[in-house]
Amino acid sequence: MRSPETAARTPPTTRPARGHHPAVAGGAFAPAGRLRAGHRPPWVLLLPAGVAAIFALLPLGYLAVRSLERGPGYAWDVVADERTVVLLARSLGLTVVVVTACLVLGVSLAWLTVRTDLPGARAWSVLVTLPLAVPSYVAAFAWLSAAPELAGFTGASLALTLVSFPYVYLPVTAVLRGMDPAQEEVSRSLGFGPVRTFARVTLPQLRPAAAGGGLLVALYVLSDFGAVSLMRYDTFTRAIHTSYRASFDRTPAAALSVVLVVMTVALVTAEVRTRGRAGHARTGTGTARPSARAHLGRLRTPALSWCGAITAAAVAFPLGTLGYWLAVGNSATWDPGTLLDTAGTTFGVAAAGAVLTTALALPVGVIAARYRGHAARLLEQAAFAGHALPGITVALSLVFFSVRYAYPLYQQLPLLVCAYAVLFLPVAVAATRAAVLQAPPVLEDVARSLGRSPLRVLREVTVPLAAPGVLAGAALTFVVCMKELPATLLLRPTGMDTLATRLWTETGAGSFAAAAPYAAALILLAAVPSYLLGRHRT
Repeated sequence: MRSPETAARTPPTTRPARGHHPAVAGGAFAPAGRLRAGHRPPWVLLLPAGVAAIFALLPLGYLAVRSLERGPGYAWDVVADERTVVLLARSLGLTVVVVTACLVLGVSLAWLTVRTDLPGARAWSVLVTLPLAVPSYVAAFAWLSAAPELAGFTGASLALTLVSFPYVYLPVTAVLRGMDPAQEEVSRSLGFGPVRTFARVTLPQLRPAAAGGGLLVALYVLSDFGAVSLMRYDTFTRAIHTSYRASFDRTPAAALSVVLVVMTVALVTAEVRTRGRAGHARTGTGTARPSARAHLGRLRTPALSWCGAITAAAVAFPLGTLGYWLAVGNSATWDPGTLLDTAGTTFGVAAAGAVLTTALALPVGVIAARYRGHAARLLEQAAFAGHALPGITVALSLVFFSVRYAYPLYQQLPLLVCAYAVLFLPVAVAATRAAVLQAPPVLEDVARSLGRSPLRVLREVTVPLAAPGVLAGAALTFVVCMKELPATLLLRPTGMDTLATRLWTETGAGSFAAAAPYAAALILLAAVPSYLLGRHRT
C-alpha cells in the first residue's frame, strides 16, 4: 500500500518527471524548497540582504573588539569559568522548558481553533494572541506579587511561557488555514486513522512553521532581561547586565555575550535541519478549500477548559493584578497628559522600528525560502545573530560605533530605531520566510519566462502573494518594539520616555501603583495589533 504522502502527491497513472512539481487536483502541496537549489539569488535580493546581514552583525564587531581587548587568554578564562558553565546550563534548561511548553500550547490551540468545532473559535483565536501584548516583566511582576514563592526557575518559566506561546500559535495557525485538505482526505481514504494522518501528513507540513516559532521563542528566552531579573533567576542576560553595571571593564560581559551568539548560531542551524529541505507550496488554482472541522464530542468541555485556563493565566490574571493596583494603590498620582504623550512616543518609535525591520527582513526571508546554499544559510544565520544578544549589549555596540564613526546619531532617535531592527530582525524574517514558502514558486517561474526582471517578479508576484504574512511579521515586530526595555533605557534621547521605561522606573522605585497606569497603557496599545493578528486568522 502506498503511503498517504505518495498517494496525494503523485497521480495514479503518471509519474512526474525529475525537476517538475507534481500537481494534484484541488491544489495539494508539493515540495518547493528544491526549485532553485544550486542557483545563486539575484543581485536585487543579495545586495539588500547583505546590507541587512552586515547591519545585524554590527554588534558582533563590538564584541570582538571588547572581548579581545585584554587578550584571548583573559577572555577564555571568563568563558571557561565554572560560573559560566552554570549559567549555560541554567539558560539552556530554561530555554528547553519554555520552548517545549510553547510548542504544546501553540500547536494544540491552533488545532482546536482552526480544525475543530470548538465553540467560539473566532473569539478564542483573538484571545490567545493577546499575550503578545503583555511584556515579560509585567507578567513576572503579576505572578510574583501574587505568589512570591514562584521566584526562581518556576516563575521565570511560567511568565516566559505565557507571553511567548503566540510566537508558535500564529505561524502554525496560518499554515493550517492555508493547507489544502486533499492529502489528508487521501490518507483517510487509504484507511489511515486521524492520529496517523496527523502524524504522517499534517505534522510534516506544520514542522517549518512550528520550528520557526520555536526558534523565536528560544531566542526570546535567551535574550530576556525583565522576567529573569524580577524572578531573581540568574541567566546570561542577568549576569551580563550585572557585569556591565558593576565594573568599567567590559571584557567579561562581552565574552559572555559571545557565548550567547554561539548558542544562537547553534539554534538556527538546528532549526534549519528540523525544517528540512522542502517547503510546501500550493500548486493548484490558489483558492484554499476549507477542511472539514473535526467534531470534539465529549472532548468539547475539556477543550474549552484548556483554552479558558490558558487565556485566564496569560491575559486575565496580569490585567486583574494591574486593576488591583489601579484601584487600591494610593501612590498612583499620575498625569493623564503625560501618559498620553508617553503612549504617543511609544507608538511612533515602535512603528518606525517595525518599518525598518520589515524592509531589512524582506530580502533575507525570500532568499531563505527560495534558495539553498552557503550564501542563503549565512545570510539567514547572520540575521538571527543579534536576537539572542541582550538589549544592553546591542545598545552599547551602537553607542560604540556612533561615538567613533557617526557621532551626530549619538543619543538620537534613529539610533534607537536601529537597535530595534538588530534585535527583532528574526521576527520579521521568520514571518516572511513562512509566507514565501506557501506562495507557489511556479508563478515566479512563469513571470520570469515572460521576460520579467527579478525586481519586477519580486514586486509584482512574490511580495503580493506573501503580503499577509509579511504584514503579520510587521505587526509582531511593532509589538515587541513597544515592549523592549534595556536598549530603550540606554539609547533613548535625553528627556524621552516610553511606556516601558516609565514602567520600569516606577517599579524599580517600588511604586507599583504608580507604575500600573503605564503597564495598563502598554498592554492596551500592544493589544491592538495582537487583536488584528487574531482576527486576520479567523
